Amino acid sequence: MLSYLVTGGAGFIGSHIAEALLREGNSVRVLDDLSTGSRDNLAGFDRLPGRVEFLEGDIRVPGDVQRAVAGVDGVFHEAALRSVPRSVDDPLSSNDVNVTGTLQLLIACRDAKVRRVVYASSSSVYGDDPTLPKVEVLRPSPISPYAATKLMGEYYCQIYTRLYGVEGVSLRYFNVFGPRQSPESKYAAVVPLFMAAAMRDEPLEIHGDGLQSRDFTYIDNVVAANLLAMRSPKAAGKVYNVACGARYSVLDVATAIGKGLRRDVRLDHQPARAGDVRDTLADISQARADLGYEPRVAFEDGMRRTCEYFAAHAGGGKRPAR
Repeated sequence: MLSYLVTGGAGFIGSHIAEALLREGNSVRVLDDLSTGSRDNLAGFDRLPGRVEFLEGDIRVPGDVQRAVAGVDGVFHEAALRSVPRSVDDPLSSNDVNVTGTLQLLIACRDAKVRRVVYASSSSVYGDDPTLPKVEVLRPSPISPYAATKLMGEYYCQIYTRLYGVEGVSLRYFNVFGPRQSPESKYAAVVPLFMAAAMRDEPLEIHGDGLQSRDFTYIDNVVAANLLAMRSPKAAGKVYNVACGARYSVLDVATAIGKGLRRDVRLDHQPARAGDVRDTLADISQARADLGYEPRVAFEDGMRRTCEYFAAHAGGGKRPAR
């Protein structure tokens, strides 16, 4: 049995990674301050084959992080203040959690002799470079504080790989969606926001013309990439795109939700938001070559599964484990 830490493990992506590790029979420690995560996301985990331990703590607090990394074989670092708009509103908090918190974690991993850290980065580091698809060798060009913090985390992972022997692997996520993704914050991602609005028979708020496109990536693909990144001998110190290699517009998302929920959806167009990128599309050939990564769930199937989840849990306010 191997032992892993998942920071932000009570959140959307982190809880799915923790669940997959437990299903394999691993020992999983979750560190989360519950500022955006929820214990509901961990419901039922004690019935899975592995062993789960929950620590409530803050990645910016050295003592919390030191306790969390003690005795683990690897770390999946998902804890972050996400959202471009949030970072535009409050860049200091985003920097504090995403940069200082990541550095505190890497220091603790160095001291505890943790072998590898898989770090959740973001496609936002590419900025508004019009080149498509995005290849990892493109020069980063962040246009939001959030993107800048994610890029700095990548740099620290590379530095700790070179200087201290903590193998950092950075995964640039492209618009992850799926079950357990919360619509409750004003900074929530587009898919859960649209789901919640549609189920309340409210118009879907679209910023701009709705033709802006994203490489929407279902959660199971992201989980698979994380597990592969932890184990691949070729991955240390490298950066990989994690996506499907296909793009869909925001209007496509609205259409898929209407179809999946069997509802007529109305649209409310609002001005475009500062810091938003027009189009994204990933080249995933490097992840295929080094990690053996292959998207398992296409956009249409992922949207169907997500609609089924939201419909099944409508009105309860909870996000139980699948």
